[in-house]
Amino acid sequence: MIRSMTAFASAESATPFGALAFELRSVNHRYLEVSPRLPEELRALEPLLRERIAAKLTRGKIDVNLRFRPLQAGAAELKIDRELLARLSVIARELALDVPELKVGFTELLNWPGVLIQQDIDSDGLKQATLDLLDQAIEDMVATRQREGDRLAEFINERLSGVERIVADVRTWLPDIRAAARTRLDTRIAEIKQPLDPGRLEQELVMQLQKLDVDEELDRLGSHIAEARRILKLKEPSGRRLDFMMQEFNREANTLGSKSVDQRTTQSAVELKVLIEQIREQVQNIE
Repeated sequence: MIRSMTAFASAESATPFGALAFELRSVNHRYLEVSPRLPEELRALEPLLRERIAAKLTRGKIDVNLRFRPLQAGAAELKIDRELLARLSVIARELALDVPELKVGFTELLNWPGVLIQQDIDSDGLKQATLDLLDQAIEDMVATRQREGDRLAEFINERLSGVERIVADVRTWLPDIRAAARTRLDTRIAEIKQPLDPGRLEQELVMQLQKLDVDEELDRLGSHIAEARRILKLKEPSGRRLDFMMQEFNREANTLGSKSVDQRTTQSAVELKVLIEQIREQVQNIE
């Protein structure tokens, strides 16, 4: 079970305090890096936001964008300081007797500081609603990364099967390759006019065959395939493990190519490198 580091998630909620909307975007990164953009009213939540994301995700660059649209004045219950409004009305009427052209409208009185009482936002309630919505967005991101991880696992398993087929093919060719190498050596010996030491000839043959021996490389490739498949099933994050395994795969493929004296194994080494590189590119996206 693996998870991708590339994903997008969002969550929205209409709360008693206003509309909240989270957007989370993540891309591959060596470590976990959280970059939040929060409105001023909720900036104090940043430490808790980082803590909750780190509890669910271990790697990736996470961009967090939170939008908050408070309720408009008309959407909330209006409260009026009626005592203050009454005093202002009396003063307005008294002034109108002295200054007939003075006219004060109702809306102008409402604009006087303190006439309209704005209710304070329940700060704790808003913060809790925001954190609850964040949890939803994080769960959405985890699920998205898991689905993408399933696709990556399928892709990698297909390439591992390709590597497995190449290893099996090379094993079937080895007897012919060794026989051909011995034939070539015998032909060269036959072309030499002077008598040669049989013991020296046997030693030379052994050395040539040792140079061609890739059994250990093939065995290690088989072990690496089994280990990679085991890692893909782990529940914990496994991107770094797989990245290390790709280095081991490359080492064996390079050795196989350097020991090759046959067109078939040379081509197989090239195909191995192609498959390994394809896997490595996808491993970079795994958490």
